[in-house]
Amino acid sequence: MSLDNERNDGLYGGSGETRTRLPEGEGGGQDGYGGGRRSSRSSSRSLVTVVGVVVLLIAAIAFANRGDSGDESSAGDRGGKKAGAGPTAASGTKPVDGKTSGIPSGFAKSQQGVQSAASNYAVTLVSADILKPARRTQIVRQIFVPERVDALEREFGKTYSKEFLDKVGLDANGNPAAGETYVSRTVPVGTKATAYTGNTATVQVWCTGAFGTAGQKTTNPVSNDWFTMTFKLRWTGGDWKVERYSSKDGPAPVNGDNKISTADEIAKAVREYGGFTYAR
Repeated sequence: MSLDNERNDGLYGGSGETRTRLPEGEGGGQDGYGGGRRSSRSSSRSLVTVVGVVVLLIAAIAFANRGDSGDESSAGDRGGKKAGAGPTAASGTKPVDGKTSGIPSGFAKSQQGVQSAASNYAVTLVSADILKPARRTQIVRQIFVPERVDALEREFGKTYSKEFLDKVGLDANGNPAAGETYVSRTVPVGTKATAYTGNTATVQVWCTGAFGTAGQKTTNPVSNDWFTMTFKLRWTGGDWKVERYSSKDGPAPVNGDNKISTADEIAKAVREYGGFTYAR
């Protein structure tokens, strides 16, 4: 679902991205909630719409990241420790004790800590909040290294313009129409530190999630997606902060033979089921 199957290092990598499978995401129910599985014809229509909006997003992301002149080499290339594949089991270490602006903060200065940070940042950056101007400012200031904040706030504002929000059925404040619920929930499936020096790290986060709008008349029904985000992080101000990140599709399993839920069921689940603080 992208150019060369990978997002640029801009808002959708490198600076600040939202996965936001905003218009008719792939793999979910298209012909209304509560019906049968989507026909291949409906899926094709949905796919074409997604491609159009994602391409628009990619272009904005690339523009946002073009001013980043930071070192592109990985932590391992700079003489640090090249992190190998770790065990798949959870470490059992509690990630943080609290939150700042509703976002987990205060991660340990360790491989476990930086992987936990990347997981929680993935959830935040690919959330419905990133489309809300007031909330977005808090997110950018909390997650990114200080020298990137001002430029990112400007570029996010350009990317998520009123015209863009109109395309996905949201108002200027990032809210859906009355009676609808916009959904952007991300779930980290696993993490891997590919480079780690103690002060810098590169972490990959394999994710799945639900994206779209739950509503009786929506043209953008909630569907599932799988993607992998790559974060370059730096230890600064006593915590891990993002310098840049990117995203690419997959790995994605075969879609299961799941009964599609109604719009009301999806909206109810979003209201009733809270999120987690994720730990490696």
